[in-house]
Amino acid sequence: MPLAPRGKIIVNVPSHNPDRSSQATLGILCGAGAGALWGLVFLAPELVRSFTPLQLSVGRYLAYGLIAAVLIAPRWSRVFCVIRLRDWSALFWLSLFGNTLYYVLVSSAVLAGGIALTSLVLGFMPVAVTIIGSRDKGAVPLRSLLPSLGLCAAGAVCIGWQALTMPSPSGQSVMGLVYALAALTCWTTYAVWNSRCLMRMHHLSAHDWTLLTGLVTGGQALVLLPVALLASSGSHSPSEWGRFAGVSAGVAVIASLFGNALWNRMCRLLPLTMTGQMILFETLFGVTYGVLWEQRAPRFLEMAAFALMIGSVLSCAAVHRRQSTHETLPVMDLAA
Repeated sequence: MPLAPRGKIIVNVPSHNPDRSSQATLGILCGAGAGALWGLVFLAPELVRSFTPLQLSVGRYLAYGLIAAVLIAPRWSRVFCVIRLRDWSALFWLSLFGNTLYYVLVSSAVLAGGIALTSLVLGFMPVAVTIIGSRDKGAVPLRSLLPSLGLCAAGAVCIGWQALTMPSPSGQSVMGLVYALAALTCWTTYAVWNSRCLMRMHHLSAHDWTLLTGLVTGGQALVLLPVALLASSGSHSPSEWGRFAGVSAGVAVIASLFGNALWNRMCRLLPLTMTGQMILFETLFGVTYGVLWEQRAPRFLEMAAFALMIGSVLSCAAVHRRQSTHETLPVMDLAA
């Protein structure tokens, strides 16, 4: 039993907070919805393979920026009055790491290594985010999460081995793995920073933060537009440009607008060590979409990696559940 001042005692008993339980449930549902929508981004490079990853990123985020500008315009004056300089700085870097640069790397990974490889590698973001989140005040201790991290590391070995042993004379699978790992680094940075921004920020709603992210990302895409056009290899027919515009707009609405809105809402409901685990849903849907697109059965190492990853997330969730149901009650004065 914990030590306490004389005449007082600290009692540890299991407790259940209905508000916290419903908050966690809503957070998990938002994370699942975001993952289902984000999983579709892995299909976009396959739908418009004649366009470069930079063009895909610029097209998607120009559309995202335009839609965000239209939606935030009616209350722009109110939002502009409360946003601070540090918020604009955070928005710039978050947009770069979580959107612009990230999607260029994801598109490159998909074109070089395939949808399944890319989505599974990105599914190991929970390891990095959990390690970082365990340093937060009141977080689950890292030692309690070691079984979860071990399972996730084993899954990463499965993916890396498959990428290195798959027949590919040009070494494209290896490059796909490199691009995917770089994208993983970018998104880990984004996930941690974005979650902490939303936790400390009470003057802006999660919805407004999503729209402001769209505005900044759209500005970055506008700056990169001349580079994307100059870097174009070959000409495209009007039908190809129409398909490109449709895919860009679709991904902007489905993944960037609605997916980001659900993710930002989730970030305010779950601790950082659980936030990272929610990326499992993007992996689940990404692999499912990829396998369906390629019209094949999952490979053995893909199934093994996915099973290990599920075990990792379930183990992490169990640790958080045990912590949330055993809380330290306020000090009781026995002399009273």
